[in-house]
Parts: sequence; C-alpha cells; structure tokens
Amino acid sequence: MTSSPVSIPQPVPARKSGWSGPRLKFILAGALIAAAIALLIGASTSSNSQYYLTIAELQTRAVEMGGKEVRISGVVLGKTIQYDSKNLVLTFDIANIPGDQKEVDAHGGIAKVLHDAAQDPSLPRLKVVYHGALPDLMKDEAQAILTGKLGSDGSFNATELLLKCPTRYADSVPNQVK
Repeated sequence: MTSSPVSIPQPVPARKSGWSGPRLKFILAGALIAAAIALLIGASTSSNSQYYLTIAELQTRAVEMGGKEVRISGVVLGKTIQYDSKNLVLTFDIANIPGDQKEVDAHGGIAKVLHDAAQDPSLPRLKVVYHGALPDLMKDEAQAILTGKLGSDGSFNATELLLKCPTRYADSVPNQVK
C-alpha cells in the first residue's frame, strides 16, 4: 500500500496591525496628494484674487492698493465721456455708489441710486481710462463695473469694462427725463 503524504499544517503568520506595510504607504500617498491639491488651490487663489471696492474705499486705500488689480463699480457721468476712435481710448468719470445691496435697497433700488449718484457732486468721483472699442451701452447713468489698477496720477486704468444698461431700470425712477 502506498501511503499518501500527510501535510502538516503550517502556522499562520500573525497579522500585522497598526501603521506598517502597504497601509502606511497608502496613507502617506493620500496625504501627499491632499497636500499637493491644497497647495495648488492656495497658489491659484492668491495669485488671481481681486479686491472689490467702492470708489470711496479705493481712494481711501490708494497707497495700499497701488499696483494691485481691483474691481470697482460706479455710475457713468455722461458729460465726461470722451472716445478717441483712432487710438481706441475711452475716458470717462464715474461717481461712487453704495457697495452693498442693503444700502441700495435702503435708497430705493439701483435705478434711483444710479440717478442720485450721478446728480450729487459731493460724492467721490474717479477718472477712468480704458483701451478698447466703445461699448454700445456707454451712456449717462449706466452702471460701470471695472477691473484694473489705480494709476500714479489717480486715474483708474481699466482692463475690463462691463456696463449695465440704465434704461433697464428707467421705470423705477420717478420723474426722470428720458
């Protein structure tokens, strides 16, 4: 009779617990990836950040904001609009408008705020220089939202210009000449 080989059970190695082996490598790799993502987000946010200021705030903080790109908003003063079509240079003045929605609502809405700001010579004003085509909506009492830098001469050198049409709000301004 042939005897079959008997297998002797081998002891099972004890499982390692804790922070060793493949588990540790996985955790370290995950931590490195998370740190890299956080670093990239932080770097891109700080380099592309812009301040949003009213004209009054910009003029008050002129030294601090010098050379920094900011975004401002104001009402266009129609009598100051000048456009050099040969050199594509647009210059105009804007007047300060409130920076937060609560103030706008307290003054009777955006149309009234724009109209009142354009008529009030005591509000801070700012000369704007923009290089580019003359926008179709460039007119008196339009709301201008500008991105750019404050120049050493005190004028605002805009790189982006967005206008909100004042006629959109015309029905909310009582007794306004149209």
